[in-house]
Amino acid sequence: MGDHVLIAGSGLGGLTAALRLAKRGYKVEMVEKSNKPGGRLNQIKKDGFTFDMGPTFFSMTYEFDEFIKDTGIDKPFHFREMDILYAVDFRGSDRKFFIYKDLDKLAQQFEDIEPNFKEKMDRFLKSSGKFFNDVEYKVLKRNYNNIWDYLLALATVPPKYLPRLWQTVWDEMEKYFESREAKEIFSLVAFFLGATPFDTPAIYSILSYTELVHDGYHNVEGGMYKIVEGLMKEIEKKNITVHYNTEIVDYQEKNGKIEALIDQNGKRWNADIYLINSDAAYFRGKVFKRVEFSEEKLDKMQWTLAPLTLYLGIDKKIDDVPLHNYFLGNNFEEYSKNVFKNSITFEKPYYYVNVVSRSDPGSAPEGMDSIFVLCPVPDLRFKPDWSDRDEIVNTILTDLSERMHIDLHKHVVSQTVLTPKDWAKAFNLYKGSGLGLGHSLKQTAGLRPKNFDEKYKNVYYTGASTIPGTGLPMAVISSKLVVERITKNHGLLHN
Repeated sequence: MGDHVLIAGSGLGGLTAALRLAKRGYKVEMVEKSNKPGGRLNQIKKDGFTFDMGPTFFSMTYEFDEFIKDTGIDKPFHFREMDILYAVDFRGSDRKFFIYKDLDKLAQQFEDIEPNFKEKMDRFLKSSGKFFNDVEYKVLKRNYNNIWDYLLALATVPPKYLPRLWQTVWDEMEKYFESREAKEIFSLVAFFLGATPFDTPAIYSILSYTELVHDGYHNVEGGMYKIVEGLMKEIEKKNITVHYNTEIVDYQEKNGKIEALIDQNGKRWNADIYLINSDAAYFRGKVFKRVEFSEEKLDKMQWTLAPLTLYLGIDKKIDDVPLHNYFLGNNFEEYSKNVFKNSITFEKPYYYVNVVSRSDPGSAPEGMDSIFVLCPVPDLRFKPDWSDRDEIVNTILTDLSERMHIDLHKHVVSQTVLTPKDWAKAFNLYKGSGLGLGHSLKQTAGLRPKNFDEKYKNVYYTGASTIPGTGLPMAVISSKLVVERITKNHGLLHN
């Protein structure tokens, strides 16, 4: 029985799978396209400023706890639960909404615009909580061998929930709330999945339950990249070698198995088992040349938003701006429905702002702040030309300056901008899609690309575009599911 596993990619799914496999006695080796680990959970250091490159907060910390227990390692990073989950600013209004996990504090934000808000929110959260508890283990956190497995799993879900499969997150909001502000704010969870509330199934309203009741939102002391740095220390302790600047571009097969993966320099990487932490759909098309994952087929799938990201160092403190902020306009439905197909202009953009140094002062020099801005934009299928990058960035900075009451143009001393083209090139993201495959009804749970290969018996997948989906905790669950499958098929070498 072969025990050598080669993992292609060192994102969170790959790193956590590596430690799970090592615990079970497998010999693990990793290759990574970039010159450092982490995938999209990465970091930028420039001009004395430090930025989280992608994710800035997360929920479901208990999935990390399960991983720590499973691997037997000491927790190599420390979480901090956030009191104010985020603030929301609507264009044309001086009022900010501060979203608290505390329901009484939260209700105070809406008492003048949403009658009986607390009662409405309580009903919504109780409904979402029951749904969450009924589907978490039955549907979301399990392996599927085929479509019939998935249908059998769905059959165990109480029939009262079935309408949520065809309704949207926005439909769910309209069932409970009347004010525009409440509906827009609490439908933002769809954007965390890289989509909009108008094309995300209502089943994902369970995210509101996880953020406001079940676990809240957390960040990491010292920045999110501490997760990667902590895991890498454990990787080193297990004598797992990571080879950087190594991109898999080809393969060699024999007798229904992969015999070797081949990198950009022609080097062969031999192993008994291969675990792919690159995009599960894109890799099948790009490297394995599968017809069902051809560019034509991939283009027809639903992909998540593409990110336009700004990393700004400014020469002053902006103490009145919270850690996490959403800056919205006054045409939410029109903007949401059209932005991903490039049917809008960016004269009045919507975007997210993280004041990094609010949480971690060491990320900026004394008396300065580091700011991360994410603007969701069309992927490269719909907007392949980014020659207008500087114009769009200038528009965002002008709009943010007006709403933060500070002229950022005069105070930015460090600026880095990444377009969807940059993200696509850096992380092999299909057409610049920031979070991989979307979560439409046809791409949910058992209908996502499988975490085992359709043709090769020794190839598996982990990460955002396989089960269970996008997000940091989902990547950790993904590693758990794929390791369960590997050990079932190839054996548990030891505990």
